[in-house]
Amino acid sequence: MKSKVLFICVHNSARSQMAEAFLNHRCPEGFAAESAGLEPGTLNPLVVRAMAEVGIDISGKGTQSAFELYKAGRLFSHVISVCDQASGERCPIFPGFARRHHWGFEDPSLLTGSEEEKLAGIRVIRDSISARIEEWCEAQCVASS
Repeated sequence: MKSKVLFICVHNSARSQMAEAFLNHRCPEGFAAESAGLEPGTLNPLVVRAMAEVGIDISGKGTQSAFELYKAGRLFSHVISVCDQASGERCPIFPGFARRHHWGFEDPSLLTGSEEEKLAGIRVIRDSISARIEEWCEAQCVASS
């Protein structure tokens, strides 16, 4: 049976979306990942581009509210917040009996500069999330064997 994982952040427009996509891409046999936010926004188009560069299409994904998932009675084995230190106090808390983790990543919406400079910053964040997912998948596989 797959473990259900929820990645949460403030807007569900970048970090949580990337984490969800990477986990579903890398470990589809062991996990079913979703993502949500406190104040769902719109998917960041530069994040869509950055993910396409590594062969993952998230262009059809919408954002969703963590509160709506809670109201629907959704349950998760793991809830992982991906907010950075600056927005940590606004990062949603998802109630319930889940293992909680915090993986802080810089907020792509706060990057400044030209479009190419922002995209370069998003690539760094993307690669950090990818590495963390890879590390976590390996640790979970070892723990379950």
